[in-house]
Amino acid sequence: MIVAKFGGTSVADAAAIRRTGEIVRGRLGRAPVIVVSALAGTTNALLEAAEEASAGHLVSALERVEQLRERHLQTIVELLGNGAEADDLRQETSMMFDELAHLAEALSVLGFATPRSMDAVASMGERLSAPICAAAFSRMGIPSVVVDSRRVMITDDDFGRAAPQPAAIADACREYLAPIVASGQVPVVGGFVGATSAGITTTLGRGGSDYSAALFGAALDVDAIEIWTDVDGMLTADPRVVQGAQLIEHIRFDEAAELASFGAKVLHPSTIAPAVDRDIPVYVFNSMRPQAVGTRITCDAPPCTVRAIAGKRGVVVVRVGSPQMLGTPGALRAIFEVFDRNRISVDVVATSEVSVSLTVDDDAALGKAVDELRRFGEVSIERDRGIVALVGAGLGGSSPSMARALRAVGDERLHMVSLSSTGINLTLIVDDAKVHPVMRLLHQEFFGGAAV
Repeated sequence: MIVAKFGGTSVADAAAIRRTGEIVRGRLGRAPVIVVSALAGTTNALLEAAEEASAGHLVSALERVEQLRERHLQTIVELLGNGAEADDLRQETSMMFDELAHLAEALSVLGFATPRSMDAVASMGERLSAPICAAAFSRMGIPSVVVDSRRVMITDDDFGRAAPQPAAIADACREYLAPIVASGQVPVVGGFVGATSAGITTTLGRGGSDYSAALFGAALDVDAIEIWTDVDGMLTADPRVVQGAQLIEHIRFDEAAELASFGAKVLHPSTIAPAVDRDIPVYVFNSMRPQAVGTRITCDAPPCTVRAIAGKRGVVVVRVGSPQMLGTPGALRAIFEVFDRNRISVDVVATSEVSVSLTVDDDAALGKAVDELRRFGEVSIERDRGIVALVGAGLGGSSPSMARALRAVGDERLHMVSLSSTGINLTLIVDDAKVHPVMRLLHQEFFGGAAV
């Protein structure tokens, strides 16, 4: 059994859905479970409509809803024609858009949107795409059954970034997905969307369809998880930034997780964890070029000092310092508890006896956190910073490679340097505008190619 997830570009329109159907057909012998994203651009449009409605711009919000309605109904016509099956699906789809319009009207009356209401809106993309894809696959002769993801993705009620409940998901997958697969049919499930145990709609956060696929794969103990996207796999750098970025055919789980956390767009950062727990290989393929080799992610990969380079812009550096921290037990724990209480994720940390420096990429809640941090000492905030990360399992044991990296950067200013505790990630904090130039310099040093 496998789980195959297809992103928004893989189900962007009728042609893309048919192409995805052919990929699914080629995997029928492996008992696939299919996870699909919303049609490309739909989630952004839904969130924009909700924001417009809650700001009092109901007319423009409803216009956006109608544009989405027309796009989805037209896709159904292109895939299914004008028969009874198409009529039924169009009616069901239109009813969901009626529900969405009512949600927009309610938000307009309230004048604000809660995280719960935003999840109700954002979930519509996958709730619309999964039935369309299932119907299209069936028309292609693939025995497909749509499954409402809210039946199988059980989460807590932290709306907007709900935490999956693995035990409940495993039970639900055994109840709803396994029998469909055992009957020789193909379940089609929307990613990203879940529900609480009480049935209230939630989402896993942007990019959560990858995470959904990995969680379903772990719950069903599948043989492989496939992530189908619009690039050939994981590369040695972002090809939009670095010319000559090279395909990584085989990479370790921990290396892939580090790259995802530090800016690699191919995978959601949470995707790897459920696969690691079950030692399930993850494959990244290009749905536009299904014949391409792709990337295989496993526990064991050929040794490599530097596997790839990633970059993240828009980072904020927070520095907390006081002589009172010297020899004070629990000082670091208390500082990090502040970030935990304020739901702020920390990326990079560097410490000394009297100070701690760290980076965050979400400063929406930073103001309150800074007020709390001031009781520990002087607090400074540096915005317009970025992260460049060299990732490789052999990096920590290779002082020459770290020296090469620092020499390659040359005179570029470094605000922080940190080697991860596992030794597979050397992180450089630079000016935001220097992230891409530094990535190019490092890629030239370790992989060749031009630095400009």
